[in-house]
Amino acid sequence: MAFIHGKETVITLDGDDLTDYTNTSQLDQEADEHDVTTYGKDDYVFAGGLLKGAFSMGGVYDDGMTSPKAVIEPLIGKVVTLIRKPEGTGSGKPQESVDVLIKKYTETNPVAGMITWQCDMTKSGPITRTTQGA
Repeated sequence: MAFIHGKETVITLDGDDLTDYTNTSQLDQEADEHDVTTYGKDDYVFAGGLLKGAFSMGGVYDDGMTSPKAVIEPLIGKVVTLIRKPEGTGSGKPQESVDVLIKKYTETNPVAGMITWQCDMTKSGPITRTTQGA
């Protein structure tokens, strides 16, 4: 097993590469839980349900034509494809593809720092995990 540095991560959204503008990303996965406890039990009993998840990413603001603001704002409320390459681009490296609902785009303007941006998404369907080809 090898440790992988986060700086190699590659992210595209709806076909647009946002890697150069992104410095943080997070993938959350979870399942619904259903209480199936019956009479006579001293402890709760649970069953799993549908899978769900969320993805967020953010970085430093840029005002260019292919910047996160220009790419993400028109996508709010739409379902598009997100591709995540957690170990970077290259033959044999993992790649994840998932449809996501673009929920929120946020900009933060600190008085003593750079403007930053954040995008929150909800997973819509399963994550497809593949290995990148040559």
